This record gives sequence, C-alpha cells and structure tokens, in this order.
Amino acid sequence: MAPNTAQFLSGNRIVVVGAGIAGLTFVAALHQLWDPSLDPPELTVLEERSRELSLQQDPYVLTVNGGNRDEGLVALQQLGLLGEIRQHASLNNGVVRVWSVDWKQLATIEPEPYGTLPAAMMRVSRRDLKRILLEKAEKAAATWHWGCSCTTAEQLPDGQIRVTTVNATTRTTFTQDCDMLIAADGADSKIREKLRPLDGKLQYAGATQIGGISRIHGGLPHPVHGDYGLQMSSGDGVCCIYTPFDHDTVGWALSRTGPERDAKVGPFEPHELEALKEEAWTTGAMFDEPFRSIVGATDPTTAFIRPAKERPAIAHGSRLRGVVFLGDANHVLNSFVLDGANLALKDGWDLAEQICRNVSLEAAIASYDKLSVPRAEHLLK
Repeated sequence: MAPNTAQFLSGNRIVVVGAGIAGLTFVAALHQLWDPSLDPPELTVLEERSRELSLQQDPYVLTVNGGNRDEGLVALQQLGLLGEIRQHASLNNGVVRVWSVDWKQLATIEPEPYGTLPAAMMRVSRRDLKRILLEKAEKAAATWHWGCSCTTAEQLPDGQIRVTTVNATTRTTFTQDCDMLIAADGADSKIREKLRPLDGKLQYAGATQIGGISRIHGGLPHPVHGDYGLQMSSGDGVCCIYTPFDHDTVGWALSRTGPERDAKVGPFEPHELEALKEEAWTTGAMFDEPFRSIVGATDPTTAFIRPAKERPAIAHGSRLRGVVFLGDANHVLNSFVLDGANLALKDGWDLAEQICRNVSLEAAIASYDKLSVPRAEHLLK
C-alpha cells in the first residue's frame, strides 16, 4: 500500500537555520509528533558553527522553569527528555530571594511545580541541554550542514523561499529552495534583518549588566549557596543577581541604570578583568560581604559587559508565507529576565505541534502565534 501523503508538508522541504535550543527543539518535536503513516517533509538544518563548537558555546548554567504550562520544563517533559535532563541538572524549588544591601531578606517568591513536574526549576548547563536536544533531533531523517551560515533569504514568486548559504571552510556558496523556512538564528538573525528589516532592531532597556562566573573554593557562602536571588540597593538604582550553579560556582550580574554601553563577552585580558572588578566594587560599594569576595573570584573567560536589550515578539500573519521566526530570532528578553531558554523550548515544541494538528500551513502558523506571542509579551511586561 502506498504511503499516505495527506498532510500539507508531506514531501515538502523545510530548512531550519540555527541549531540552538529553539531549532533543535523544533526538529526533535516534529520528528516525535509526525504521523509515521504519512510521508515526512525533507528537513535540512544549517548551523554556522561546527557540531563540536555548537555544544561548547559557553559554560553558563541555564534556569529551566516549570511553574506553569508555558515554561521550558513542560516542553522537555513533552519531548520525553525530562529524566535525562534531570540526571545532569540540580533540582530547585524555584525560590527567588530578595535581599537588602546587608543581606536582610526582603521578600521570597516560591512557585509550585506545574502538573507532575518534580520541581518548579532545574539548573542545567547550556552544553548538556543542547547535547541532549541534539541527540534526539539527530534521530530525525534530516540533512545536517555544520559550519554553514545563511547569508540571505528571499521569497520567490511561486511562494517558495530561496536560502543562500556559505560554507565556512570551503567558502563555497550554494542555494536551496524550500516550502518552509524556520529562522532560529538568534537575536542577531540575518534572516530577520533581510526579510523584516523594519522591525528587527533591538531596543535598549535602560540598564547595563557587568558580571561573570565565580568559583569559590570550599563552597559558596551564605546566603547565595542555594537559591537564586537578587540584592538591591535603596535609591541607587543598583542591583546584583546571584545564580548558584553548584557547590562552589555562582554567577553574578551587577546592574545599574545609565547610557547604553558597548557589549563585551570574555575572555577578558588581566587588565580588563581588573577594571571590571574595580567597577563592580565601586558600583556595589553599598553591598556587604560576600559581594566583594564573589566579584574577586571571577573567571576571566566568563566575564561580560551586557547592555540590557529587548525586542517584542511578532505575529507572522500573511506577510511572508512559510517563514517562521523561533526563539531569539523572534523575541529578545532583556538580561534581567532569565527566560530565553524557556521561550525557545516552548516555541520549538508549539510550532511542531501546530504543524501536526492543523490542515494548512497558514492555520498552523496562526495557531502558533496565538501561543507564542502572548507568552513573550507577558514576560516583557
């Protein structure tokens, strides 16, 4: 008996640009949800880094939340990956502490885990999360092009999208046409810049963070040894966010309002790191220990200067048929909102699910927008 092809994307070509959290989640979810009695689409994934470098992008530990159905742990549960993620993660009840300059506790936010989730929060390294997603995504019948960057995309008169790609090693250029283009190429999306140039600009949110990851031999000091929290000054516009990763590792991010600064990500040279620490000690001079000790233990490869920028989510509508922006390519949360990975996970799952549930591409994208846009807008507000 011939295979059933009664699905609007059966046998069609889908190109996914970006093998980050959003792109990998989409590929894994589409493979999982696709009806095996139907012809699958031809799936191609383009990633500008090599496979190895894409997994070693940075050492940061991500906070994946599960306090409601729109958060990342729910998507991982839907993907059947929660158990594997849990093996590499630290469980947390999701408590957020708010401290004064002398570490007096001012407030506590304590969410409940959603449904059958084991916790309202897990902390897992970006490397482990991406590796686990990639291993599942690679089970799909897809063609993977590592070390290839998408330089441009254009809508053709027949409705297809032409994608132009450059191989980083050979410098050769090639084009391919597709019926659906998934732009998951991050906050600086080249596809968005090309196809939606008027609404792709990041907006400065009025504050800059400096920080890094510190390793404290002998264990993290109280009260930053357990839960995520922030220390606030009164009237100075200064705040420090602390994110403990494990027994002796904590991320810190000190912010203050002011003009926009140039971004910089480690590694910092020794003199640059000393200048960053001096700036932090001066800016946060009102904060009692262990603030100074945590800043002093900063790993130079993790230091950063990061102006808080954001970009609202877009509803795709009919302007570009078959082009969908996922994760940071669609919406960018400022650096005070640690939910980028959560949105990427849910975006990837929801788009795949709506493709498998709907009767047309237009209906699937419209249904996806109804889920993804309000979710991002809520976090931005």
